[in-house]
Amino acid sequence: MSLEIAVFPARSDNFGYLVRDDASGRVAAIDAPEEAPIIAELDKRGWALTDIFITHHHPDHTDAIAPLKRRFDCNVIGPKDEAGKIAGLDTLVGGGDTVTLGETVFEVIDVPGHTLGHIAFFAPEEKVLFSADALFSMGVGRMFEGDAHSMWAGLERLKALPPETMVYCGHEYTLANAKFALSIDPENAALKARAEQAQAQIDAGQPTIPFNLGEDFAANPFLRADTPEMARAMDHEDAPAWQIFGAIRKAKDNF
Repeated sequence: MSLEIAVFPARSDNFGYLVRDDASGRVAAIDAPEEAPIIAELDKRGWALTDIFITHHHPDHTDAIAPLKRRFDCNVIGPKDEAGKIAGLDTLVGGGDTVTLGETVFEVIDVPGHTLGHIAFFAPEEKVLFSADALFSMGVGRMFEGDAHSMWAGLERLKALPPETMVYCGHEYTLANAKFALSIDPENAALKARAEQAQAQIDAGQPTIPFNLGEDFAANPFLRADTPEMARAMDHEDAPAWQIFGAIRKAKDNF
């Protein structure tokens, strides 16, 4: 694998990520939640930051842009549809664009809903996805700005990715997501197995990411909004998938 990925905690429950392209030595932070942990991880590995990839405008993903840019003079890439809400962006991108980090290519995917301009970064050769707050292990982000129709459309783009893709999301919410998922899909064997695995990881002091996208297809109720099981669970048997998704999201909001 030509891409090294460092995972570390930031803020109260964010994941911090640094990715290094081995061929060029270029290093990108995926989002910028907090300066100190990012600097500490860079120092530990002897890396120098060259780029920052931003997924959306929320402060817990952007607060460290300014100090990191002052320190490293790095190139900051972010969502064109949120350019007015994120200070310090140098390169604006949207769905269908590609971003390179040395020899590593990332495809940009529009995943609106949590915020209207939220994007994800997918490296097809390495089969890794940085989904931030659009997709979590056994869950999805709260729908702050978008609607169910657009958010489901974004998730369908992620569902089209190879099932062997490994997903790096924005927060450690896995156990809470599993508790809700089991409340509406209690007989799902794949979900039960994932919940047990996550509990074991947390008990061992390990992060629950990355997670396998194909396994999440089988366990995540939000990604299963197009199945008869979720239609029945939500009492929406004649509804389109996006409406079933919206019902699941509303149930999670009230859980």
